[in-house]
Amino acid sequence: MFSSPPLPRPSRRAALASALSALCLVLAGPGAWAQTTGASAFAMGYFTESPNGLASDYGLHLAVSDDGREWTPLNQNAPVVTPTLGTKGLRDPFILRKQDGTFVVLATDLYGLDFSKQNPFIHIWDSRGLTSFENYRRVKLHDLPTHSWAPESFWDAQRGQYAVIYSAFNGTRDVILVNYTSDFVTFSAAQTYFDPGFNVLDATMNTYGGVNYLYFKRTSDSRLMGARSTSLAPGAFNASTYTRAFDGLGATEAPIVVKSLDRDEWTMWGDIYTPVNGRFFAWRSGNITQDAWEPLSRRLYTQPINSKHATIVALTSAEKSALLSRYGTPAWIRLKSYNYPDRYVRHANYEGRVDAYPMDPYTDSQFRLVGGLASSSGVLLQAVTDPGLYLRHSGFEVRLDRDDGSAGFAADATFTRTAGLANASWTTLRSWNYSDRVLRHQGFRLRIDPINASSPLTDREDATFALTR
Repeated sequence: MFSSPPLPRPSRRAALASALSALCLVLAGPGAWAQTTGASAFAMGYFTESPNGLASDYGLHLAVSDDGREWTPLNQNAPVVTPTLGTKGLRDPFILRKQDGTFVVLATDLYGLDFSKQNPFIHIWDSRGLTSFENYRRVKLHDLPTHSWAPESFWDAQRGQYAVIYSAFNGTRDVILVNYTSDFVTFSAAQTYFDPGFNVLDATMNTYGGVNYLYFKRTSDSRLMGARSTSLAPGAFNASTYTRAFDGLGATEAPIVVKSLDRDEWTMWGDIYTPVNGRFFAWRSGNITQDAWEPLSRRLYTQPINSKHATIVALTSAEKSALLSRYGTPAWIRLKSYNYPDRYVRHANYEGRVDAYPMDPYTDSQFRLVGGLASSSGVLLQAVTDPGLYLRHSGFEVRLDRDDGSAGFAADATFTRTAGLANASWTTLRSWNYSDRVLRHQGFRLRIDPINASSPLTDREDATFALTR
């Protein structure tokens, strides 16, 4: 398990305030939407993979967000806890805030990509604020010759117990099974929870306005759908699908549905698992009660780098601050293209480019933003892969070069951050020694060109980037 020095012990008044904030979150009822009462931020849990496996890590990773769309990885995007039992790997983590305000973490017991293995066990941890993880255990859910994939949980007030739902094969098709528990130690026998008559995977549950919403993957075409019911009882959702299959970018699984903290707007995340790893797609809706979902522009969200099959839970401001203090934020940034928001600045064979995410080596898209060599008011983009290398222009083309200590290199490698030419909330990087020229991509290669506010929109978009993590 991950270990490091504990946080300073909070004062009694601070502890009471934190407990009351957590209580406000859970009094509203089950589901992540209900938990937004009194919250001001979100945490995401996930594992990581990348196309060639360079980022594959099957421990629990965490990120935070104020709006649930733009995410900052914690702990340098390294795991905060890793299983030590079973396969010694996790996939499909799920974080639930329990009725007492603390958290429980559930996860599939699986390391890597061998989905042929049958496994009735899941990983479980308890946690007070996601800053530490205790009482680690591996729990058996059934005696069936099948798996226990993508476990999730919700509070069933009528039963006075937590339901743990997960994907399994019932001998005929893929369905969602359920076990009930009061303590996440002792569980009832498994029974079928959701079987609409066709193969399904990855169910997620939320409650809004007295209605329960179950979203899931239809495996025949790997598309997401939603069902609803006023009951949480097993079988209640079997004939209650109310959405059409969602259009996305390829095969999609692992839905997450999150309500905005300040308005009636929902974001649904889906994990695109083929033909590449580590890429999410998102939809938005202003009315969850209707089949009213539409694709969300990638300009409006940024997932944690290489994140897979995520879970999202609401946080208080004190909980978010504690996570930031405990784990810290990345020392690196990424630059997302404005007009191709699925592409990021990277270096490849020393050439500056914007290439599609995800990519390997993924570290080629990570840079440290450091003080300018030509001026302290400027910035340099230092390669994470080698701190002696920087993006610089030469002949107006941009490449990765080693600092030779010359004044010419210092000027070529220094940029000034300005408001984005296509969107003022984004960023344009202006050349230090050619102040009429800015960093832009053309044919997906980086260069510096004379572009300003009166230039054609396509040129201004080429020169606009988001500095993300």
